[in-house]
Amino acid sequence: MKRRVVVTGLGAVTPIGNTVQEFWDSVKKGTVGIGEITKFDTTDYKVKLAAEVKGFVAKDRMDPRAARRMEPFSQYAVAAAKEAFEDAGIDMEQEDPYRAGVIVGSGIGSLQEVEREYEKILTKGPARVNPLMVPLMISNMAAGNISIQLGLKGKCTNVVTACATGTNCIGDALRAIQYGDADVMLAGGTESSICPTGVAGFSSLTALSKATDPMRASIPFDKERDGFVLGEGAGVVVLEELEHAKKRGAHIYAELVGYGSTADAFHITSPMEDGSGAAKAMEAAMQEAEIEPAQIDYINAHGTATHHNDLFETRAIKAAFGDAAKSVQINSTKSMIGHLLGAAGAVEFIVSVKSLQDNFVHQTMGTKETEEECDLNYTLGVPVEKELHYVMSNSLGFGGHNASLVLKKYEE
Repeated sequence: MKRRVVVTGLGAVTPIGNTVQEFWDSVKKGTVGIGEITKFDTTDYKVKLAAEVKGFVAKDRMDPRAARRMEPFSQYAVAAAKEAFEDAGIDMEQEDPYRAGVIVGSGIGSLQEVEREYEKILTKGPARVNPLMVPLMISNMAAGNISIQLGLKGKCTNVVTACATGTNCIGDALRAIQYGDADVMLAGGTESSICPTGVAGFSSLTALSKATDPMRASIPFDKERDGFVLGEGAGVVVLEELEHAKKRGAHIYAELVGYGSTADAFHITSPMEDGSGAAKAMEAAMQEAEIEPAQIDYINAHGTATHHNDLFETRAIKAAFGDAAKSVQINSTKSMIGHLLGAAGAVEFIVSVKSLQDNFVHQTMGTKETEEECDLNYTLGVPVEKELHYVMSNSLGFGGHNASLVLKKYEE
């Protein structure tokens, strides 16, 4: 028998708020966190905008000495994990540490550390490379640092599925609890790749928007969309077995009732053109939740503002939802915070939880006019307040990764 799993803690570092409360307040106001890149000189770059984390001071959020041995992607993850852990009110002195684990991924790890140390090799020789280069750089160190900081000795892994990373991490953490590998899991994603290599690489792939107006840069489903805006940050949630949560009197945000994960087996960057792979992930998540498409009240779409993603995701929703596709409320959080790559799905999962809690669906900012085939309800112009019972969050990643999660308003 699968055990029931609930969400009991939330933590986030984003371009529009460095805590969940700051972030959610900004979401509800429709704040757009996109601006000119400040992390490096973009004179020779066609891409000028990104969604940077602002005002984050690592030593204020964790042990300063430990923070010095972490790159930003790990710092963001640890800060978000600590917030989620404290929000959940977990006392590790009362827990079996081997029943509490971490699945937090990063799509890339630290490109910045690679840039710095490669420059040293070229200018000073290989002997000058930082001895900590590898542990600073590798993507599993977000999960490793969280485990060390919080004393979690259970399953500790990191799923890496490009832009589906955060969603797959949460899905795998769900499975770990459902089938008895753990009672408590911290899960999510983190990323910090706004640097010369990151921007140049995605730009050469023609994936990034070249817009100069922050309000018209990340415009999911808009007929004038020209690519995504690179963002950064982290989202971490506490998932817990229901009876374990009830026994300690935890506040329960929502119940996680469905997870679907598929592969397109089609192309390294483009989703399947008919959306069939993503549709199957959505169908699998709804099947596990034991609901029909018409019962989903809201979808937090992957919605990157690239031509292929938005069109093919729309086709996927139509394939999975049938007649219900026209009535379901849809939006894209990337319209405010850009694309957080490996962190995107986790931060958007937090939006889904808060939307369910507040019966509030934020508008897709910046988007004005959609094209003929993008004809669903993308929540344009104004946010919507409506009773929500079931919410879906979608993520699609380079390599053909598709992942969907279904949340339910918690009931005994």
